Amino acid sequence: MNTEEKDTLRFEKEEMEKGAYFIAGMDEAGRGPLAGPVVAAAVIMPLDDPIEGVDDSKKVSEKKREKLYDVIREKAIAYKIVAVDEKVIDEINILEATKKAMYACIDGLPIPPDVVLVDAVKLKAKVPTRSIIKGDALSYSIAAASILAKVYRDRLMRDYDALYPEYGFLKHKGYGTKEHTDALRKIGPCPIHRRTFIKHFTDDE
Repeated sequence: MNTEEKDTLRFEKEEMEKGAYFIAGMDEAGRGPLAGPVVAAAVIMPLDDPIEGVDDSKKVSEKKREKLYDVIREKAIAYKIVAVDEKVIDEINILEATKKAMYACIDGLPIPPDVVLVDAVKLKAKVPTRSIIKGDALSYSIAAASILAKVYRDRLMRDYDALYPEYGFLKHKGYGTKEHTDALRKIGPCPIHRRTFIKHFTDDE
């Protein structure tokens, strides 16, 4: 095991020393976009043979993420992915929607975790959780979850691009690029836009 692998398993090892066996990593994708759901993923990975290339999803190319997504799901001891849509985001705000997705992931894991390592978000769950700032870059388990969440959400946005091609969701996945905001100003929002996020770009409430 190389130095980088040891570093990215540091938090997992600390939890194992406390007696944890099933250690889940959890992260989200899609807190910032103007459209589409926020997606959370939780995954319990075997820690004796880390998958090469697993890192913060933002640092991994789209092509590589797609391949890793399949490998992570295949090798995972357990995983759960949950999307919370734009209507709920507008109703309860993005942080609460993110937490809602995360709690659903914890509850939905087929194997109950002993502890959950979470990227940045602080939770009060039925099982112990540990919030780690920049956890997707520091923890192997969180990085694996970040890839699951990112790829799952990107695939959803590709599907939405087929329904609403005029917004360019295929390119920007709902984030507020110039192309996206120009389309919003020109043609207004579509059903998957977060109304609480787009007030600066449209009169539609």
